[in-house]
Parts: sequence; structure tokens; C-alpha cells
Amino acid sequence: MPDAPDSLDPATLALLTQLWRAAASQRPWSLARLGKQSALRMSTLLRLLTALAAAGLVTVERREDGGGSAALTAAGRALCHELFGAQAAGRNNTGIDL
Repeated sequence: MPDAPDSLDPATLALLTQLWRAAASQRPWSLARLGKQSALRMSTLLRLLTALAAAGLVTVERREDGGGSAALTAAGRALCHELFGAQAAGRNNTGIDL
């Protein structure tokens, strides 16, 4: 993965941002919530999650009913910390909770 957010494609950046926010809640977010919060179609979301999982950055739980959830792995949290710091994990640049 690239080191700078500017070099990531917008969809991947949007998804990583939401996964970083989810990490702050200390529980996985549903696929539906991740898709809605990152403004991604489910097909795009699943494609990106598959790639991120293959890179060891996320874990994805899929249910038979089509639902599921995703969360950052330790490696994914480390990458997002490098990319975003505390900004996307529930705080903005002013330190005010989002």
C-alpha cells in the first residue's frame, strides 16, 4: 500500500477512513454501514475488502444471508495510524469528537 493518502484511489481511501473510524469503536462495522459511510456500492466495497484482506489489512466476516462485517487487523490499524493519525478515528483536527 502507498504511504501517502494522496496516492490511494478515492474509493480505497474512503473505505480505509471508515474502517479507521470503526476501529475507534472497537468493534466491526456491518458491510452495509461501511458501504453507506464510504459512499460505495456493495460490489465495489466487497472488491476492495477482498483486496485489503488479501493484503492482511482487514478481516471480513460474511454471512449466508448476504450480510457481514469487517474490521482492520493490527497491520491495518498500523497503516491507518500512519495515514490518518487520530483524525479519522473519531476526532478531527481540532480534537473535537466527530
